[in-house]
Amino acid sequence: MTVENAQPAGAQSSWAIEEELLAFFGPDALTFQVTRTAMPVVWVARERLEEVMQFLKGVRQPYVMLYDLHGVDERLRTHRDGLPDADFTVFYQLMSLERNSDIMVKVALSERDLVIPSIVRHYPNANWYEREVFDMFGIDFSGHPHMTRILMPSTWNGHPLRKDYPARATEFDPYSMTMEGQDQAQEALKFDPEAWGMKRRTDDADFMFLNLGPNHPSAHGAFRIVLQLDGEEILDCVPDIGYHHRGAEKMAERQSWHSFIPYTDRIDYTGGVMNNLPYVLAVEKLAGITVTPRAEFIRVMMAEMFRINSHLLFLGTFLQDLGAMSPVFYAFTDRQKAYEVIEAITGFRMHPAWYRIGGVAHDLPNGWDRLIRGFIDWMPARLDEYERAMMDNAIVRERTRDVAAYTSREAFEWGVTGPNLRATGVDFDLRKKRPYSGYEKFDFDVPLASNGDVFDRGMLRIEEMRQSLRIIRQCMEHMPAGAYKADHPLTTPPPREKMLQHIETLITHFLQVSWGPVLKPNESMQMIEATKGINSYYLTSDGSTMSYRTRIRTPSYPHLQQIPAVMRGGFVPDLIAHLGSIDFVMADVDR
Repeated sequence: MTVENAQPAGAQSSWAIEEELLAFFGPDALTFQVTRTAMPVVWVARERLEEVMQFLKGVRQPYVMLYDLHGVDERLRTHRDGLPDADFTVFYQLMSLERNSDIMVKVALSERDLVIPSIVRHYPNANWYEREVFDMFGIDFSGHPHMTRILMPSTWNGHPLRKDYPARATEFDPYSMTMEGQDQAQEALKFDPEAWGMKRRTDDADFMFLNLGPNHPSAHGAFRIVLQLDGEEILDCVPDIGYHHRGAEKMAERQSWHSFIPYTDRIDYTGGVMNNLPYVLAVEKLAGITVTPRAEFIRVMMAEMFRINSHLLFLGTFLQDLGAMSPVFYAFTDRQKAYEVIEAITGFRMHPAWYRIGGVAHDLPNGWDRLIRGFIDWMPARLDEYERAMMDNAIVRERTRDVAAYTSREAFEWGVTGPNLRATGVDFDLRKKRPYSGYEKFDFDVPLASNGDVFDRGMLRIEEMRQSLRIIRQCMEHMPAGAYKADHPLTTPPPREKMLQHIETLITHFLQVSWGPVLKPNESMQMIEATKGINSYYLTSDGSTMSYRTRIRTPSYPHLQQIPAVMRGGFVPDLIAHLGSIDFVMADVDR
């Protein structure tokens, strides 16, 4: 194992899986790649892919979860020394909770033969990921149950994440909508049950097909789900996403490492600086930057402030979906108090874009501790009141107990992470299992439940807010002295006081802001325990001022894919309760 592939804290002491793969498949079948992803990265031939996946899922301490699956257009990449020839690459990131480690499997493809076997039969949640790779790159997955576009309209031309596809509106021909094109687009929106293996009727009954969304308050955004109903019973359903897709990963190819930070705020737009964290940590891995203890504490404090803020929004809208109006007003009142603290420290409310490569934008202002103390003294009693008035309510319990429940095994199959996984009893929180940004220095508990139902998913987040308050209090009481940004030439921009004193720093500032830092060719990856589950950024640098490929894996995407498996045999009111309990926003799904 090299320093480049050093593992995260809490993981096994060696890459045992590399030795197991070599023993089973032999060295001729595998090519290992050195990266800064903190996991083994292995290339395999397309013909051996399914065999490798079957081995990894069946090995001792198995890789039970397909965490991510996507592609890379390699055709313009110049630094590929020692790697298999490839025009396109499909990569698979698998997670083993028992080993507390991941593995990335890559397959090289030729532009003349963009076909690869589907792994849906091994990992059910590969379904949407494979459809997205087909949509974005034009790579076909043989054996896939329904190989259609997922983010772009079915009438779309081209594959947006290919390098030869335009990245800016000015690079497209002028757009006009003809009546013929409008009719074609409207026709494409019609739902065809037979195409999804659904029947319209049986000998005894006709089934009803109901569109929920994309403009419905219980859909929590521009999200459509088509229900096949027998009365109120849901026989099957098809989630339809993509209405909020903005091409965030494509934008990353045209922004400097620093200037992409504000775009990350808009992924989970309720998470604020929580979205900045995995991105800047991944960039810092590429650049070899170690941030100061003070910067780590500030980042943790503000991330936990946004965790509370996001969970309050969840709690209010969750209860609103169940028919209660008062909770949303109480929750928004408390969110306002959180925003007052956030705004006083960062200067902004929802989208501060405040983290920087190497630290944060500026130091804490005078009086920050008084604001923090006022908030953490206020909130505990409010959380007790939420629990008493809402979750102890008999109607809420009747609507949520044993509703839309799933097991830990089912959560693994569908890529469920975060509170929704811990509600099934799985003790897995990255802040404890793979500490990052100094979380190992804080004392807090990981709330768990056991039933994996709507009630547990709601209750768990109340307890998570209590733990966040514990972390914030420790940040306030033990905030280290020192600099708020690392003294490193690739941090952007350098500290202002040094810029005004040294001409070299002034020149660096000018270059970093106008051009951006140049990062050496490599790959890095950072996962964090975000508000809605595990969020990660997988970055590829080709020795430029911009990312060659930015992969954003969000928790809400697999959580929505799981809906049909959970809701078959349930009822429409149960679906509304389940949608509220997932805690998703469509920007986090569509990117």
